[in-house]
Amino acid sequence: MRPAAPLGIMGASSSSPRAMRLSCVPLCVLVAALAAPALAAYEGPIFDAHLHYNDDAVDRYSVGTLMELFSKNGVKAILANSRPNDGTRALVEANRRAPRGGFAVVPFIRVYRDRADYGTWHANPDIARMIEDEEKRGYYRGIGEFHVFGREAASDVVKRIVNFAVAKDLVLHAHCDEEALELLFAHNPKARVIWAHTGFSTPLARVDELFRKYPRLWGELSYRWDVAEEGRLAPAWRDFFTKHADRFLVGSDTWVNQRWQSYPETMATYRKWLGELPPEVAGRIAWRNGARLFGLE
Repeated sequence: MRPAAPLGIMGASSSSPRAMRLSCVPLCVLVAALAAPALAAYEGPIFDAHLHYNDDAVDRYSVGTLMELFSKNGVKAILANSRPNDGTRALVEANRRAPRGGFAVVPFIRVYRDRADYGTWHANPDIARMIEDEEKRGYYRGIGEFHVFGREAASDVVKRIVNFAVAKDLVLHAHCDEEALELLFAHNPKARVIWAHTGFSTPLARVDELFRKYPRLWGELSYRWDVAEEGRLAPAWRDFFTKHADRFLVGSDTWVNQRWQSYPETMATYRKWLGELPPEVAGRIAWRNGARLFGLE
């Protein structure tokens, strides 16, 4: 029986040049990996600019549970909007009753009373009236998130809501395509818009065009999977974030309960790639842009 080759390399002795080269490969890789500087995750505050406390989450997660979740993950402000608006009111009222130092709820008026409104709200005058009545509570900072696509955004109801937002100094939070986005600004160039998911997959060259065309536009980054490739910040996005450091926000988009379950992982993912950016850029995207937009600084 032929003896087994030393080091598990068939047909080569432990002292042969070939064996030494092969055995060196993983060692060299290991040494190089150990020598590479580890990138520290971003450790500063986070402004979660896309958060829902919907009816299907209310029974499962108490407000107190959510407040602890935010605290454990370094989230110092939330842009809260819910279906219906009861969930957002609950967060606002809880933070008023027992204020947490350094924590803010930034409430938005959701356009959906229930799921049935998703496909019809943009043509329903009752939604515009509901928004106008809800705003009288006096603490809302914006309207949305709402879903609108293509020529749906050209409706009289959408125009009424956009003009109302401008008149009341409210920010719009739009989940929309490019055509609808441009129609929102066509209704009123003074509108301020957070673009949910930054279009999901809109090419960076096109996002750059829209940023230059609309200085009151910000991009929110949940579900923008191309930002990080295999856990590392994509080079194209690193350059783009550096160029437009004041135009981006991060968000969790807790539209279903699974997103609440994975909330720590979502925030950890943001912190990981934010740590690959210059500290000033990371701080703006994670916190300062949202804080300045809503006067928290």
